[in-house]
Amino acid sequence: MDKVIINSYEDFEKLVGQQIGVSDYVELPQERIDLFADATLDHQWIHVDTERAKVESPFHSTIAHGYLTLSMLPFLWNQIIEVNNLKMMINYGMDKMKFGQAVLAGQSIRLVAKLQSLANLRGIAKAEIKFAIEIKDQPKKAIEGVATFLYHFN
Repeated sequence: MDKVIINSYEDFEKLVGQQIGVSDYVELPQERIDLFADATLDHQWIHVDTERAKVESPFHSTIAHGYLTLSMLPFLWNQIIEVNNLKMMINYGMDKMKFGQAVLAGQSIRLVAKLQSLANLRGIAKAEIKFAIEIKDQPKKAIEGVATFLYHFN
């Protein structure tokens, strides 16, 4: 899939209310889950103890941290869109975010993104992106919400 190319606020305006795109799938293997546990000091057994999880977890598997799944958003977002002529981009906030379904170790996720709204704040583009992180071959979404980015165009 081709990336959507944005060079100005006006380019963004044309996308309001539309789906911007869908990323490729990316796998969340146990190794990435373990690295995230090390980085965040969150070693809860349901994430890192594969033998215990097989027996005691309702999923019969370890699961990715919800925040690991969420942290994939920038990587997946960059597969969908390329915003040029920027001084900087700021992650401004999250709204209405819900963790819908656990991602099992080894499952793959992708991002579906829609431009919900756009506002011009004294030359800064405030983009509210309605997003869903989907799990391959699963009907329920891993995460849904609205991510707000501030784009400071040159």
